[in-house]
Amino acid sequence: MSAALPRALRQSHDIRVLIPGYRRVLAGHRVTTVGRLGNAFGLPACDIGRIDMPDGLIIYALLCPDLYDREGSPYGDGSGVDWSDNDVRFARLAMAAADLACGWGDLGWRPDLLHVNDWPTALAPAYLAWREQAVPSILTIHNLAYQGLFERERLSLLGIPESAFQIDGVEFYGKLSFLKAGTFYASHVTTVSSTYAREITTPEFGCGLDGLLRTRAEQGQLTGILNGIDESWDPCRDSHLAGHFDAADLSGKRMNTAYVRDAFSLGVSRGPLFAIISRLVHQKGIDLAIEAAEAIVSQGGQLAVIGQGEGQFEAAVQELAARHPRAIGVQIGFDEREARRLYAGSDFLLMPSRFEPCGLSQMYAQRFGSLPVAHKTGGLADTIQDGVTGFLFSELPLAGLMDGVTRAFESFGCKRQLTSMRRAAMSRSYGWQRSALRYSNAYSKLLAHRSNQPLREAA
Repeated sequence: MSAALPRALRQSHDIRVLIPGYRRVLAGHRVTTVGRLGNAFGLPACDIGRIDMPDGLIIYALLCPDLYDREGSPYGDGSGVDWSDNDVRFARLAMAAADLACGWGDLGWRPDLLHVNDWPTALAPAYLAWREQAVPSILTIHNLAYQGLFERERLSLLGIPESAFQIDGVEFYGKLSFLKAGTFYASHVTTVSSTYAREITTPEFGCGLDGLLRTRAEQGQLTGILNGIDESWDPCRDSHLAGHFDAADLSGKRMNTAYVRDAFSLGVSRGPLFAIISRLVHQKGIDLAIEAAEAIVSQGGQLAVIGQGEGQFEAAVQELAARHPRAIGVQIGFDEREARRLYAGSDFLLMPSRFEPCGLSQMYAQRFGSLPVAHKTGGLADTIQDGVTGFLFSELPLAGLMDGVTRAFESFGCKRQLTSMRRAAMSRSYGWQRSALRYSNAYSKLLAHRSNQPLREAA
């Protein structure tokens, strides 16, 4: 989203992106130092680097090697253990965003509005509020389950006033919650699908923040705006694919199927090819998919898996492949080319997620003529038309997923139905333009409210 949405908005807004200066980011681009922010509380000083992308998008990178120049992921080391100073690392990022909104850093540019995403930047609206700055802000929640929880003792180090450690502030069951801070202090909260916006106001999906989110919704300050996918997801011209195709001529799809079977050491088969392209974690319902795999194989189907995640699930899918070496193939890790070819070559995509705020895999799959078999939740419910572009099931236990798998097999056995559904799925549009317009309208409303000027709605 932080790559695609700014590009979709650039025609009408001067959008600039602030990210940490991770080692891999800086190694791949020319970076010019254009500003500096001093230390504050327990947060170190840092430089601001500018990266000018080939398409004109401006990226500001927060240059602080002690915090960001590390091997591993953005959040932890190579073994998957979170960095012990993640509160400092992301409080520094959030404070930098607030600093720029205050006109600090000597950039010669100052934003009218901040749009922050998830817990790593969620303290930015709070820093603005504590400084009594009237810069409006939007927090987008991509996944409420990740909240950025830290100990109360870290307040002063992070520049958080003791008075903010209360229910109407940053306190969450005795801990400091970055995400709650953003949810409480941001001018407006969005999330990534309409269904998920409703779900997170309930105890089942609210992760302990449902009361606050219900209040924001009742105030008209919680909105669901579906994510999009970029234009590269086009089976007619995607350079990653083994063969190109469209809804009228699917011969190229069969070339990708042949490639996948070879790449995953699967046997020649007349049965359907199912795919899992996912983080291998409990949220994604991988345990349910593993149980369903035996039934898929027994009915003549095959399964190809690309993903990484929790060790127990990585081991479980590898064990499945060992038991069924010509019917189940697994690649631990992620490779974009292989993933795109699997979307293009598969007949069905398994997505039994326990919850799914938006989900992109089901959009990618439909564009490439792979019909998703998915739990009716969050963005999956908003982007899959049951029986038309995929198969939705409401009951989460294995019986619900197996009902969807059975319907998939039935459609595979009826060539007319399968072709009709593929064509319907491939005709769906998931571009960013509609979502960008909704965000643009949200920005305009917040800015108009600040200036008390009447606002004319965009068409």
